[in-house]
Amino acid sequence: MVATVAGRSARTRELAAGIELLPSLEEVVAAADVVISIVPPGDALHVADQVATAAQAAGVQPLYADFNAIAPATVARIATAISPLPFVDGSISGGPPNLPGTRLYLSGRDSAAVAALAHPRLNVVELPGDVGTASAVKMSTASVYKGVSALLLQALRAAEANGVLDPVVEDLTSGYPELMHRLAPRLASSASKAHRFVGEMHEIALAQGAAGLTPDLFTAVAAVYQEVAGTALGDRTPEQARELTELLDVLRLLKPGRSR
Repeated sequence: MVATVAGRSARTRELAAGIELLPSLEEVVAAADVVISIVPPGDALHVADQVATAAQAAGVQPLYADFNAIAPATVARIATAISPLPFVDGSISGGPPNLPGTRLYLSGRDSAAVAALAHPRLNVVELPGDVGTASAVKMSTASVYKGVSALLLQALRAAEANGVLDPVVEDLTSGYPELMHRLAPRLASSASKAHRFVGEMHEIALAQGAAGLTPDLFTAVAAVYQEVAGTALGDRTPEQARELTELLDVLRLLKPGRSR
Protein backbone atom coordinates (compact mmCIF):
# COMPACT_ATOMS: atom_id res chain seq x y z
CA MET A 1 0.00 0.00 0.00
CA VAL A 2 1.35 3.38 -1.00
CA ALA A 3 0.06 6.94 -0.58
CA THR A 4 1.17 10.54 -0.79
CA VAL A 5 0.68 13.39 1.65
CA ALA A 6 2.16 16.00 -0.66
CA GLY A 7 0.59 19.34 0.17
CA ARG A 8 -1.14 17.98 3.26
CA SER A 9 -0.65 18.92 6.92
CA ALA A 10 1.76 17.48 9.46
CA ARG A 11 -1.27 15.91 11.18
CA THR A 12 -2.16 14.02 8.00
CA ARG A 13 1.40 12.74 7.78
CA GLU A 14 1.13 11.45 11.35
CA LEU A 15 -2.19 9.74 10.61
CA ALA A 16 -0.56 7.99 7.63
CA ALA A 17 1.97 6.24 9.87
CA GLY A 18 2.53 2.67 8.70
CA ILE A 19 1.78 3.44 5.05
CA GLU A 20 4.57 3.75 2.53
CA LEU A 21 4.56 7.39 1.48
CA LEU A 22 5.72 8.45 -1.96
CA PRO A 23 6.76 12.01 -2.81
CA SER A 24 4.04 12.71 -5.38
CA LEU A 25 0.66 11.67 -6.70
CA GLU A 26 2.29 10.84 -10.03
CA GLU A 27 4.48 8.22 -8.36
CA VAL A 28 1.50 6.73 -6.55
CA VAL A 29 -0.48 6.43 -9.78
CA ALA A 30 2.46 4.81 -11.58
CA ALA A 31 2.91 2.23 -8.79
CA ALA A 32 -0.68 1.35 -7.86
CA ASP A 33 -3.16 -1.14 -9.32
CA VAL A 34 -6.01 0.63 -7.52
CA VAL A 35 -6.05 4.36 -6.71
CA ILE A 36 -8.45 5.43 -3.94
CA SER A 37 -9.39 9.08 -3.56
CA ILE A 38 -10.43 10.33 -0.11
CA VAL A 39 -10.15 14.13 -0.04
CA PRO A 40 -12.35 17.12 0.87
CA PRO A 41 -15.39 17.09 -1.47
CA GLY A 42 -14.37 20.29 -3.21
CA ASP A 43 -11.07 18.68 -4.27
CA ALA A 44 -12.53 15.45 -5.65
CA LEU A 45 -12.80 16.50 -9.29
CA HIS A 46 -9.38 18.17 -9.29
CA VAL A 47 -7.75 15.00 -7.92
CA ALA A 48 -9.49 12.89 -10.55
CA ASP A 49 -8.10 15.20 -13.26
CA GLN A 50 -4.62 14.86 -11.76
CA VAL A 51 -4.84 11.06 -11.62
CA ALA A 52 -6.06 10.87 -15.24
CA THR A 53 -3.14 13.04 -16.37
CA ALA A 54 -0.62 11.04 -14.33
CA ALA A 55 -1.96 7.71 -15.63
CA GLN A 56 -1.71 8.86 -19.22
CA ALA A 57 1.85 10.12 -18.70
CA ALA A 58 2.92 6.84 -17.08
CA GLY A 59 1.10 4.66 -19.60
CA VAL A 60 -0.87 2.83 -16.89
CA GLN A 61 -4.59 2.18 -16.27
CA PRO A 62 -5.20 1.62 -12.55
CA LEU A 63 -8.72 1.18 -11.27
CA TYR A 64 -9.90 4.49 -9.79
CA ALA A 65 -12.15 4.39 -6.71
CA ASP A 66 -13.68 7.62 -5.46
CA PHE A 67 -14.74 7.41 -1.79
CA ASN A 68 -15.54 11.10 -1.36
CA ALA A 69 -18.71 12.65 0.07
CA ILE A 70 -20.06 13.96 -3.22
CA ALA A 71 -23.35 14.15 -5.10
CA PRO A 72 -24.17 11.71 -7.92
CA ALA A 73 -23.88 14.60 -10.38
CA THR A 74 -20.30 15.18 -9.23
CA VAL A 75 -19.61 11.46 -9.57
CA ALA A 76 -20.76 11.65 -13.19
CA ARG A 77 -18.31 14.47 -13.85
CA ILE A 78 -15.50 12.45 -12.27
CA ALA A 79 -16.38 9.38 -14.33
CA THR A 80 -15.95 11.50 -17.45
CA ALA A 81 -12.71 13.07 -16.20
CA ILE A 82 -11.13 9.72 -15.29
CA SER A 83 -12.06 7.89 -18.52
CA PRO A 84 -10.78 5.51 -19.86
CA LEU A 85 -9.69 4.24 -16.42
CA PRO A 86 -12.06 1.74 -14.79
CA PHE A 87 -14.06 3.56 -12.13
CA VAL A 88 -15.77 2.56 -8.87
CA ASP A 89 -18.01 4.84 -6.83
CA GLY A 90 -17.73 4.40 -3.07
CA SER A 91 -18.92 6.03 0.13
CA ILE A 92 -18.04 5.55 3.79
CA SER A 93 -20.64 5.66 6.55
CA GLY A 94 -19.29 5.68 10.09
CA GLY A 95 -16.00 6.25 11.86
CA PRO A 96 -12.56 4.70 11.35
CA PRO A 97 -12.57 0.92 10.85
CA ASN A 98 -11.25 0.37 14.37
CA LEU A 99 -14.81 1.24 15.46
CA PRO A 100 -17.70 -1.19 14.93
CA GLY A 101 -20.40 -0.52 12.36
CA THR A 102 -18.46 1.32 9.66
CA ARG A 103 -19.90 0.61 6.21
CA LEU A 104 -18.31 0.94 2.80
CA TYR A 105 -20.86 1.25 0.01
CA LEU A 106 -19.67 0.44 -3.52
CA SER A 107 -21.27 0.72 -6.95
CA GLY A 108 -20.12 0.20 -10.51
CA ARG A 109 -19.27 -2.89 -12.54
CA ASP A 110 -15.76 -3.18 -11.02
CA SER A 111 -16.86 -2.85 -7.40
CA ALA A 112 -15.99 -6.47 -6.56
CA ALA A 113 -12.31 -5.75 -7.19
CA VAL A 114 -12.39 -3.00 -4.56
CA ALA A 115 -14.52 -5.03 -2.14
CA ALA A 116 -11.86 -7.75 -2.16
CA LEU A 117 -9.30 -5.27 -0.81
CA ALA A 118 -11.42 -3.97 2.07
CA HIS A 119 -10.29 -4.15 5.68
CA PRO A 120 -11.95 -7.08 7.49
CA ARG A 121 -13.55 -4.72 10.02
CA LEU A 122 -15.37 -2.84 7.26
CA ASN A 123 -18.91 -3.89 6.45
CA VAL A 124 -18.83 -3.81 2.64
CA VAL A 125 -22.13 -3.32 0.82
CA GLU A 126 -22.06 -3.75 -2.97
CA LEU A 127 -25.04 -1.96 -4.44
CA PRO A 128 -26.79 -2.71 -7.72
CA GLY A 129 -26.74 0.07 -10.25
CA ASP A 130 -24.14 2.21 -11.93
CA VAL A 131 -21.61 4.60 -10.42
CA GLY A 132 -23.35 7.30 -8.41
CA THR A 133 -25.50 4.86 -6.44
CA ALA A 134 -23.05 4.57 -3.53
CA SER A 135 -22.70 8.34 -3.35
CA ALA A 136 -26.48 8.75 -3.39
CA VAL A 137 -26.62 6.65 -0.21
CA LYS A 138 -23.99 8.86 1.42
CA MET A 139 -25.85 12.04 0.53
CA SER A 140 -28.96 10.84 2.35
CA THR A 141 -27.29 9.25 5.39
CA ALA A 142 -24.91 12.19 5.91
CA SER A 143 -27.82 14.60 5.64
CA VAL A 144 -29.24 13.01 8.78
CA TYR A 145 -26.03 12.39 10.77
CA LYS A 146 -24.41 15.76 10.11
CA GLY A 147 -27.72 17.62 9.84
CA VAL A 148 -28.70 16.57 13.37
CA SER A 149 -25.27 17.61 14.68
CA ALA A 150 -25.64 21.03 13.05
CA LEU A 151 -29.14 21.38 14.53
CA LEU A 152 -27.83 20.59 18.02
CA LEU A 153 -24.91 22.98 17.62
CA GLN A 154 -27.24 25.79 16.57
CA ALA A 155 -29.93 25.07 19.17
CA LEU A 156 -27.60 24.78 22.15
CA ARG A 157 -25.52 27.82 21.20
CA ALA A 158 -28.78 29.81 21.06
CA ALA A 159 -29.93 28.34 24.39
CA GLU A 160 -26.67 29.28 26.08
CA ALA A 161 -26.81 32.81 24.64
CA ASN A 162 -30.39 33.24 25.91
CA GLY A 163 -29.59 31.90 29.38
CA VAL A 164 -31.85 28.84 29.10
CA LEU A 165 -29.28 26.08 28.54
CA ASP A 166 -30.19 23.94 31.58
CA PRO A 167 -33.94 23.61 30.86
CA VAL A 168 -33.25 23.04 27.15
CA VAL A 169 -30.77 20.24 27.86
CA GLU A 170 -33.17 18.70 30.42
CA ASP A 171 -36.07 18.81 27.96
CA LEU A 172 -34.07 17.31 25.06
CA THR A 173 -32.59 14.63 27.29
CA SER A 174 -36.08 13.61 28.38
CA GLY A 175 -37.33 13.45 24.80
CA TYR A 176 -34.23 12.11 23.05
CA PRO A 177 -31.96 10.38 25.60
CA GLU A 178 -29.87 8.55 23.01
CA LEU A 179 -29.36 11.74 21.00
CA MET A 180 -28.07 13.58 24.07
CA HIS A 181 -25.74 10.78 25.22
CA ARG A 182 -22.10 11.97 25.41
CA LEU A 183 -23.31 15.31 24.07
CA ALA A 184 -20.20 17.42 24.74
CA PRO A 185 -17.70 15.09 23.00
CA ARG A 186 -20.04 14.68 20.01
CA LEU A 187 -20.49 18.41 19.53
CA ALA A 188 -16.78 19.06 20.02
CA SER A 189 -15.91 16.44 17.42
CA SER A 190 -18.36 17.87 14.88
CA ALA A 191 -17.12 21.41 15.49
CA SER A 192 -13.48 20.43 14.98
CA LYS A 193 -14.40 18.96 11.59
CA ALA A 194 -16.75 21.77 10.57
CA HIS A 195 -14.42 23.16 7.90
CA ARG A 196 -14.48 19.74 6.20
CA PHE A 197 -18.27 19.51 6.37
CA VAL A 198 -19.00 22.75 4.51
CA GLY A 199 -18.30 21.33 1.06
CA GLU A 200 -20.13 18.11 1.92
CA MET A 201 -23.27 20.07 2.84
CA HIS A 202 -23.15 21.84 -0.52
CA GLU A 203 -22.89 18.43 -2.23
CA ILE A 204 -25.96 17.27 -0.29
CA ALA A 205 -27.80 20.40 -1.40
CA LEU A 206 -26.82 19.59 -5.00
CA ALA A 207 -28.08 16.01 -4.64
CA GLN A 208 -31.38 17.11 -3.13
CA GLY A 209 -31.87 19.74 -5.80
CA ALA A 210 -31.32 17.10 -8.49
CA ALA A 211 -34.02 15.01 -6.79
CA GLY A 212 -36.50 17.86 -7.25
CA LEU A 213 -36.26 18.97 -3.62
CA THR A 214 -35.27 22.37 -2.29
CA PRO A 215 -31.50 22.70 -1.81
CA ASP A 216 -32.02 25.54 0.67
CA LEU A 217 -32.00 23.39 3.82
CA PHE A 218 -28.46 22.12 3.35
CA THR A 219 -27.19 25.38 1.94
CA ALA A 220 -28.20 26.73 5.35
CA VAL A 221 -26.54 23.80 7.16
CA ALA A 222 -23.37 24.58 5.21
CA ALA A 223 -23.59 28.14 6.57
CA VAL A 224 -23.88 26.78 10.12
CA TYR A 225 -20.73 24.69 9.71
CA GLN A 226 -18.93 27.62 8.03
CA GLU A 227 -19.69 29.76 11.07
CA VAL A 228 -18.64 27.02 13.50
CA ALA A 229 -15.39 26.56 11.60
CA GLY A 230 -14.53 30.18 12.40
CA THR A 231 -14.79 29.69 16.18
CA ALA A 232 -12.02 28.80 18.61
CA LEU A 233 -13.24 25.20 18.71
CA GLY A 234 -13.30 25.03 14.92
CA ASP A 235 -9.54 25.63 15.02
CA ARG A 236 -8.86 22.54 17.15
CA THR A 237 -7.95 19.15 15.77
CA PRO A 238 -10.31 16.21 16.42
CA GLU A 239 -7.72 14.83 18.85
CA GLN A 240 -7.76 18.10 20.83
CA ALA A 241 -11.55 18.27 20.70
CA ARG A 242 -11.85 14.83 22.30
CA GLU A 243 -10.34 16.27 25.48
CA LEU A 244 -13.48 18.36 26.04
CA THR A 245 -16.04 16.56 28.18
CA GLU A 246 -18.09 19.45 29.63
CA LEU A 247 -20.84 21.07 27.58
CA LEU A 248 -20.15 24.56 28.92
CA ASP A 249 -16.50 24.30 27.86
CA VAL A 250 -17.61 23.31 24.36
CA LEU A 251 -20.12 26.15 24.09
CA ARG A 252 -17.60 28.68 25.43
CA LEU A 253 -15.29 27.81 22.54
CA LEU A 254 -18.19 28.05 20.08
CA LYS A 255 -19.05 31.67 20.81
CA PRO A 256 -19.41 33.72 17.62
CA GLY A 257 -16.70 36.17 16.74
CA ARG A 258 -13.77 34.13 18.03
CA SER A 259 -11.75 33.89 14.85
CA ARG A 260 -9.54 30.96 14.04
